[in-house]
Amino acid sequence: MLLLIHESAAVGEVPRQGSFAAMVSKIHRVAEWFFARRPLTGLTIAGKMFVGYSVLVALTLGVVLYVVVSLYRISSLSHLILTVDVPTKDAVDKMSDAVLAQNTYERRYLVLRRKDLRHLFWERAREFDALFAELKRLRPDDRHSLSLLERLHVRYGDLFLRMAGEVRAGKGKAAEVISKGAMHDAVRDMQELLRTVSLQAAVSRDAHMRMVDISIRSAFKTTIALCSISIIFSILAGLLVTTYISSSLRRLMTAAGHVAEGRFDYASEIRTEDELGDLASSFGEMKTRLKKLEEMYRDASPLTRLPGGMVIERELRKRLDRAELMALCVMDIDNFKSFNDRYGYAHGNVVIKETATIVEQATRTHGRPADFVGHIGGDDFVVITTPDRIEAVCTEIISQFDQRIPHFYNDKDRGKGYFVGKNRQGAVTKFPLMTISIAVVTNRRRTFINPLQVSEVAAELKDYAKTFPRSLYIVDKRRVGSA
Repeated sequence: MLLLIHESAAVGEVPRQGSFAAMVSKIHRVAEWFFARRPLTGLTIAGKMFVGYSVLVALTLGVVLYVVVSLYRISSLSHLILTVDVPTKDAVDKMSDAVLAQNTYERRYLVLRRKDLRHLFWERAREFDALFAELKRLRPDDRHSLSLLERLHVRYGDLFLRMAGEVRAGKGKAAEVISKGAMHDAVRDMQELLRTVSLQAAVSRDAHMRMVDISIRSAFKTTIALCSISIIFSILAGLLVTTYISSSLRRLMTAAGHVAEGRFDYASEIRTEDELGDLASSFGEMKTRLKKLEEMYRDASPLTRLPGGMVIERELRKRLDRAELMALCVMDIDNFKSFNDRYGYAHGNVVIKETATIVEQATRTHGRPADFVGHIGGDDFVVITTPDRIEAVCTEIISQFDQRIPHFYNDKDRGKGYFVGKNRQGAVTKFPLMTISIAVVTNRRRTFINPLQVSEVAAELKDYAKTFPRSLYIVDKRRVGSA
C-alpha cells in the first residue's frame, strides 16, 4: 500500500497525498542511510531484520521487566500489609482485651474470693502470652517496647499472686491496696503501651496502603507510556526494514522493465552487500549476458541460430587483442550447390542444420568451454578453439559429417557415390557426395593484427583444401614471410 501511494504521488496522480509520499520517500532515505552504516553493510537481510526488530524486542522486554518489578513491589507491599500490619493490630487488640479481662477477674476475685475467678485470670494470662509470642514474631525489630510489655505483664502476674495470698490470709485491706495501687498502674501502663503498638501498626498499614496505591498508579502510567513508545518504535522499525527491502526490490523491478524493453545499460543502483546486493549483481551479469545474446541474435543465422559475421569478427578481435593462443577453423561443404539443385532448397536447409549440429556437438565434446561456434552464412561455418584441440575437434567433425550426411541422398545416389547432373555451364557432370573442407589458421607461428588478416589466410587455405576430393582439414604451419 505504501509503495502504491508513493508511486502515485511521484507521478502526480494523487496530489492530496503528496506530503505522505514525501514522508515515505524520506523513510526510504533514512532506511538506506541506516543500513548503509559500516557495522550493518555486511549483514544479510535476516541480520538487518534482526537489527531492525531488536529495538522492538528490547522495548518489549523493558516493558515486561518494569511490569514484573512493579507487580513484585505491589505484591510485597500487599503481603506486608496482610502478614504483618493487619495481624499485628489484631494481636495487639486481642492482647488489650486479654489484659482488660484479667483486670476484671482480678477485681471480682478481690470481692468474691472465688477460686474459678483465679483460674479464669490465669487462662487470660496464657492467652496473652500466646499473643505476645505471635507479636514478637511479627515485630522482631521492636525489642524495646516488647521487652517492656513482657516485664509489665510478668509483674502484673506476680502482683496478682501477692494479692491472692493476702486474700487467702484474710488481709483484705492489704490486698485492696495492691489491686488499686501497683496492679492498677501495671494495667494502665500495659494498655498505653498496647495502644502505642496498635497505633504504629495502623500507621504502618495506612502507609503501605498508600504506597500500594501510588505504585499501582505509577505502574499504570509508566506501562502505558512504555507501550506507546514501543508501538511507535516498532512501527518505525517495521517501516525501516520493509521500506529498505521494498525499495530495493522496486528498483530491481524498474531495471527489469527497462531490460524487457531492450535498454540493457540501465543501472539498478543497488550497492548493498546482502542478498539484495547479490541479486542486483547477478541481475547486472544477466543484463550483460542478455545484451550479448541480443547482439548475437540480431546477427545470428535465422536457420541455425548460430552467431553471424559481426559476432565472429568481434570474437576474433577480442582474442587477438588479449594475445590469446587460438585457432580459427573455417569450414565449407563441398558439392553443396549441386545437392541443393538436385534435391531442392528444403533438403539443403536440413543439411545446413545437420552440419551445424555436428560442428556444435564436436566442439562441445572435444573443445573447451570458451570455444566459439559461428555460421558465416550458406554452407560456411567457423570454430574458434585452441591449437591443442584442433585435431580432436576437426577429426570428430569430419567423422560425423561423412557418416551422417550421405543419408540425405537417395539410395541410388548414395550407392553409386555420386549423381549425374548439369553444371553451371549446362554440361552433364558427375557430382560426388558432399564432403567438408576445414582450413585451420593459428597464431602459434605468426602474429595477426586484426581479423581481416586471419580471414584472408583462412580463405586461401580453404581454397587449397577444396582441391582434394574428400573431407579433410589443413592446418597453416607457415611462418611470417614463408610461401
